[in-house]
Amino acid sequence: MKIKSILGHLYVQVLIGVALGILVGALWPDLGSSLKPLGDGFVKLVKFMIAPIVFCTIVSGITSLTDTKKVGPTLIRSLGLFYVLTLVALAIGLGAVMLFQPGVGMHINPAHLDTSVASKYTTQLPSSNPADFLLSIIPTTFIGAFADGEVLPVLVIALLCGFAFSKLGAPGQLALNVVNSFNKLLFVVFGYLMKVAPIGAFGAMAFTVGKYGAHSIGNLGMLILAFYAACIIFVVLALGILAKLTGFSLWRILRYFRDEFLIVLATSSSEPVLPCLLSKLERLGCDRGVVGLVVPTGYSFNLTGTAVYLTLSSMFIAQACDIHLSWDQILLMLGMMLLTSKGAAGVTGSGFVALVATLTIMPTLPVAGVALIVGIDRFMSEARALTSTMANIVSCVAIAKWQHALDTDKLQTELKAGFVPAEAEKHQLSEPALAH
Repeated sequence: MKIKSILGHLYVQVLIGVALGILVGALWPDLGSSLKPLGDGFVKLVKFMIAPIVFCTIVSGITSLTDTKKVGPTLIRSLGLFYVLTLVALAIGLGAVMLFQPGVGMHINPAHLDTSVASKYTTQLPSSNPADFLLSIIPTTFIGAFADGEVLPVLVIALLCGFAFSKLGAPGQLALNVVNSFNKLLFVVFGYLMKVAPIGAFGAMAFTVGKYGAHSIGNLGMLILAFYAACIIFVVLALGILAKLTGFSLWRILRYFRDEFLIVLATSSSEPVLPCLLSKLERLGCDRGVVGLVVPTGYSFNLTGTAVYLTLSSMFIAQACDIHLSWDQILLMLGMMLLTSKGAAGVTGSGFVALVATLTIMPTLPVAGVALIVGIDRFMSEARALTSTMANIVSCVAIAKWQHALDTDKLQTELKAGFVPAEAEKHQLSEPALAH
């Protein structure tokens, strides 16, 4: 009975899926490589729900605020914190690559690099023009924003609708009730989808190990080591300080979300856990309005894992190709990364696209240099997604505290209790706290 109870936890099921995936990928590489559709299918299955969940959560959040004037300050504080954390992540990544120097001694001639590796990613590059970026946030059509699945255009529509509902009052209550009911429906459906998370984790890990294997790491192992070290330092140092200032234990909150972290680790994507984050952060005592605004925005603007990756990878290419960068050039590169890191979505491989975008802007570094790390990028994508997810969670609690929208007693009670048993968690995921 005890074993059955343990196996009922989602994190245990995902761990089993990850372990089996590694085993299959190591013993039967061809079979492991062929299981990629399992991981991709799970991410795709969850991704189609992201846009409507973001819309319903933000609309519901804004209408729950007694004072809609709090929306502006909440977003401004969120963006301010996101950029500070991004700067810290960039600095830590730079420090790690300077300390470990993983590319020194490789003496790669840029002319001998395969340019085709980078060329296939250039069509995915976000525009470096701020005006184009702002225009891309504006949806072409109301329905088109949901069809494209882009978070920021949906966020714009949700903000407008949320304010409109608040202004309508009683006449708009019927439509608002439909939105809230639909939100409940989405979380019930998401609860069903999470049942296949272990299968998705199994397929994703089997593919990674089977396709790339330990032999593909080779001399690039130091780069991976430096990257993971930088991510750990960022989480412990930057997020630890932020958690301390906010008044909660970083370890306890990371433990509280360990189900979600395992799914992110297995799928190399933060998007599959977005609905769970929204639900659990409310359960921790964060106001629904703050959660609905901060977390979806953070998925586009708080990609700290990608920021660490960009500095490490760019400087690694410079070291490998014996290109000396002055501090002026490094500072310029960091400034460019503040923009390119915001163009990366929370899906697998987006960090690599952001790296190509950065090198395209920086003429000193060869874009073809990405060919040096394309084989090990997958081994770093898990840490990118994990670090960004952790940063979004801690940031949301901090913003809620600053906005006086955090029930600190509830937060401490929930964190001390750990996480709920599987059956209770299933019930709470199906029926998020939509009424106060």
